[in-house]
Amino acid sequence: METTKIHIYFVPGLAASSKIFEYLRLPEAKFELHFIEWLMPLSENEPLEAYAKRMAALVLENNPVLVGVSFGGIMVQEMSKHLKPQKTIIISSIKSNKELAISLKIIKQTKAYKLFPAKAISTIEDFSMLAFGEFVKKRMALYQKYLSVRDKTYLTWAIANVLNWKQTEPLKDCIHIHGTNDHIFPIKYIDNCIEVKNGTHIMIINKAKTIGKILSDLF
Repeated sequence: METTKIHIYFVPGLAASSKIFEYLRLPEAKFELHFIEWLMPLSENEPLEAYAKRMAALVLENNPVLVGVSFGGIMVQEMSKHLKPQKTIIISSIKSNKELAISLKIIKQTKAYKLFPAKAISTIEDFSMLAFGEFVKKRMALYQKYLSVRDKTYLTWAIANVLNWKQTEPLKDCIHIHGTNDHIFPIKYIDNCIEVKNGTHIMIINKAKTIGKILSDLF
C-alpha cells in the first residue's frame, strides 16, 4: 500500500528566492516539497496578518508542514494562524520579538531603519549587507544568485515587519533550528532550539545536509 507523503511548504528568507533550498535533500518517498516565493505587498503599510493570510492561501494541502528561514520563519508562524499545520519549523529565525538582538531592538526603538529606506538600496550588493551581514564580503556571488527580490515596496515592508513584529510569546510546539554562529539573530538571545554547531545565518545553503537530516529525523 502506498504511503501518504508529508507535504512540506518552504518560505525563504528576506529578499531571498526559493533557490536557497536547492541543496536541501529529503527522502522523496516520504516527503513532497513545495516552495513558496514572496508575494508583493499591496502597499508598504499592508498588515503582516493580512499578508500572511494571502501567503497561507498558497498552501493547498491539509495539515502541511511549514518551514521558514529567517524572515520566512516569522512568516510561517503568521501563516500557521490561518492554517492547521502538523508542524511549524523555523530555521535561523526568531520565535518572538524578545529574541531580537539588542542592536536590532535599538534600531527599532530609534526608528533608525527609516534613515536607510529600501528605495536607497539600489543594488543587491547594498542590500545583502543588511540581509546577511559580514559574509557578503567573501561570497558576493551567492547573494547575486539567492537575493533576487529587489522590489522597493517589498524591501521597505519586510524590514519594518522584522523589526516591529508584535509576537511576544512563542507559538506552542514551534520547532526552532538555529546556528551557533548566527550573527543576525545571535544564539545567546534564542531559547529552546536545536543547535547547529558553527551554523551561520545562511546555513540553509552551506549546511543543507545537516539541516536535511534534522528535518528528516523530526518525522
